[in-house]
Amino acid sequence: MRILLSTFGSRGDVEPVAGLAAGLRALGAEAVVCAPPDPEFAELAARAGAPLAPAFTPVRKWIADALANQPPMDLRERAALVLNAQFEAISAAAEGCDAVLSAGLFPSSAAAQLVAEQRGLPHVHATYCPIFLPSTHHRPHPFPGHPLPPGETDNRALWALDRRARNAIFGAAYDGLRASIGLPPAPDVHDQVVTQQPWLASDPVLSPWLPTDLCDVVQTGAWILPDARPLPAELAAFLNAGPAPVYVGFGSMPHEALKAAAGLAIQAVRGLGRRILLAHGWAGLALADDGDDCFAVGEVNQQALFGRVAAVVHHGGAGTTTTAARAGAPQVVTPQIADQPYWAAQTARLGIGVAHDGPTFTAESLAAALRVALAPETVARAAEVARTIRGDGARVAAERLLATVGG
Repeated sequence: MRILLSTFGSRGDVEPVAGLAAGLRALGAEAVVCAPPDPEFAELAARAGAPLAPAFTPVRKWIADALANQPPMDLRERAALVLNAQFEAISAAAEGCDAVLSAGLFPSSAAAQLVAEQRGLPHVHATYCPIFLPSTHHRPHPFPGHPLPPGETDNRALWALDRRARNAIFGAAYDGLRASIGLPPAPDVHDQVVTQQPWLASDPVLSPWLPTDLCDVVQTGAWILPDARPLPAELAAFLNAGPAPVYVGFGSMPHEALKAAAGLAIQAVRGLGRRILLAHGWAGLALADDGDDCFAVGEVNQQALFGRVAAVVHHGGAGTTTTAARAGAPQVVTPQIADQPYWAAQTARLGIGVAHDGPTFTAESLAAALRVALAPETVARAAEVARTIRGDGARVAAERLLATVGG
């Protein structure tokens, strides 16, 4: 059995797919990961034991080009570019495959669904956060240029608007590609791509799916790629040299403004008498001085690291939130974009950390949030919740996927 796992996006979009690939491999199936060919993603696929079939471009280059494009490309034009380019890349990757799973950026998922439909293969669509699936319990995430009416509180009506927005943004390019491969127009691009039964690859404690008649969801649990890599010797020495530090990192967020956050974070953590561990991330955070209470790291095994830190200050990505929760590390979430405000709110709701008010912080506001996160009651609650976070989501999904294909 050979399964194509397709995604396009940042590390938070790719690592779960690599986790599922490892789950499939453990069950004797073969997985092919179609993802951006950035070196760090190739390394993730290699750790999962899966070949990497390259997407149309490295995602870091795609983001840099988008930021440099002035005036910005129209959203429909950008969607059409990704859809058509990904269709070519995914078509090549799908050779010899028995099923297709799509995740990540919507036009990439649309391309993967079209490849499956053209070849008569089973297709499953997955997402990592509940807010991207229709529900009467939450509002949709708006697309740029298609704001939600501020006075509308009926979520059912808002999701109907979301469908119209998707058709307006993606419909012409999607149906044009369908016509080019001999398929009829789709009545609704959302239903065609997301399907009648999408999968939710998130932990049911951190992000429970509430039943709704708008969507029949299969929640598998988070797809976690096991990581047995040891921590670098210099990092281990820093950890062993004193009390547990506060980790600060913003993952795949490339925002230039985050570089200034490094100095503010150091000021805040030092003001509390704590050591700091700073992750460079895509924003390139750097230490302001060579004090022995600070240490900077690149990409490391967070599964091994987060159990050894006093708290985790981060952007609120699904993967980082889940890893910190599994480790029992209190969190301060400073959400930047997309689903990150959701994960910040869930962290606060569970009592395992603090949702910072807004994406930017001062030394004072971060110190105030850290005082709450480092309080004994928060530390105890984080340890309690950690015991409830599942680690078998990738295996559950792999078993279900193979059963779906076999059926």
